[in-house]
Amino acid sequence: VQLVESGGGLVQPGGSLRLSCSASGFTFSRYAMSWYRQAPGKERELVATITSVGGSTNYADARKGRFTISRDNAKNTVYLQMNSLKPEDTAVYYCHALGTWGIAYWGQGTQVTVSS
Repeated sequence: VQLVESGGGLVQPGGSLRLSCSASGFTFSRYAMSWYRQAPGKERELVATITSVGGSTNYADARKGRFTISRDNAKNTVYLQMNSLKPEDTAVYYCHALGTWGIAYWGQGTQVTVSS
């Protein structure tokens, strides 16, 4: 099983990034997918989730309107479009897969740094 994140980097405040998470080794379409993030010295927190069936989405309140999660089951990939980025969005962003019976997988993370 692999979850491989990409798309992180350095961006100026107000800028945008699109993160991708490519999955392999499990039936991607049957898993709810989420993005989490962890800033230095802070606990890992949920950013957004998209369900396996129907593609319903849920966001942490502070990210509503700026972040959009989506998935392409044909490509086994989940995305996180991040707009109007702020310095406080700086963190390592992790991809997470949650299946039936609580089976879960994590990616290795991708660094996002928002700074001028």
